[in-house]
Amino acid sequence: MSLSKLLFLFFILITNLFAYPNYSDALKSKKIYPMGKKIFQKKCSKLNVNAFKSYEALLDSIKETKECGNLKSSYQEALALYLWDVQREAKVERKYPDLNVSQKEKCPICGMFLYKYPRWVSMIEYQDGKKLYFDGMKDLFTYYFKHKEGIKNIYTRAYYTQETIDAEDAYYVIGSDVYGPMGHELIGFKNEKSAKQFLFDHRGKTIVRFDNVTAAMVHKLDE
Repeated sequence: MSLSKLLFLFFILITNLFAYPNYSDALKSKKIYPMGKKIFQKKCSKLNVNAFKSYEALLDSIKETKECGNLKSSYQEALALYLWDVQREAKVERKYPDLNVSQKEKCPICGMFLYKYPRWVSMIEYQDGKKLYFDGMKDLFTYYFKHKEGIKNIYTRAYYTQETIDAEDAYYVIGSDVYGPMGHELIGFKNEKSAKQFLFDHRGKTIVRFDNVTAAMVHKLDE
């Protein structure tokens, strides 16, 4: 076996304690993604990465179903990383509305004028056309838990890029050292990679998906 392959397998082994491996971008681009792409094209080109809500779920499926054959653990991980980081991010992006508010718009929970905090604006759109804007996902969730019926879409901003994203498909970091207009917040990200980086950089406690957020979790943010 060549030295480069031995080094690659070594990196796989020393990081196997991480749910999402903490490899450098250089290693992924030069070694892992090409290997994953080769496996994908030869063994399981019909695997739909968009059917999975997390990297962990994708990797578990590759291991358990053996849809791509009996792969070594290092190859399973390379395949999962290629699919999650490359294939999934390459899908056609849906266009979302700009979350622009007037100077009169107030958060229905706390009463704050939202134009002062544009980077935190989130929105619930109902099927009857009604739109409600909030100064963060914390207040949005507070309202959401009591008014779920008739919702069409929920939007928020990705923290780093400030682009509008589907709030129900986002990743949220809780317990970081970054505060919103109303204190501790659920800070949204478009993908798991960005959320993990933010969690590491800003001492976050955990990452949650929309469907896993509870009223108790939101209430605890104000304690």
